[in-house]
Amino acid sequence: MDRDYIIDLFSEFGPVVLRRMFSGYGIVADGVNFAMALRAGVIFRVDDLTIPRYEAEGARPFQYETRNKTVVVKSYRHLPERLYDDPEELAVWALEAVEAAKRAAAKKSGVKKRAVRQAAKPVLDKSKTSKAKLSAGKKVPPKAARKTTKKTTKSKKAAPKRARAKKR
Repeated sequence: MDRDYIIDLFSEFGPVVLRRMFSGYGIVADGVNFAMALRAGVIFRVDDLTIPRYEAEGARPFQYETRNKTVVVKSYRHLPERLYDDPEELAVWALEAVEAAKRAAAKKSGVKKRAVRQAAKPVLDKSKTSKAKLSAGKKVPPKAARKTTKKTTKSKKAAPKRARAKKR
């Protein structure tokens, strides 16, 4: 797809940024990559809220071939053909795709934030509990992982000389 054609296609939606991606472009608005323009056409980001609309239009999921298999990416769907000729309707779908991309990003970062918050919580109050209770809530690495000193390895040639020296 031509760069100018893509920009014209999204003229009703508003300004978009095109970034080189695979065999085409990633389409970005509001700091979120919400679509791709590849040889196969324009592909929008979808989620559980927007998939039914795409299914009603018969839009298929994005897929690509590897050497061994076909990979289906369920979070992206092809744009229905009729929207290429209707920039106003395309703008509505593009806005929904941006929102779906934002929800996906929030979901991802929410998981990370939750894990950081849980890691930052104190295990127990030290003054009221024993050491055994304190360490019960913590993960202790295996003995091999706790060692901090590095063992130096000696070359294979040095080993036979030592063995000979001990025999004498």
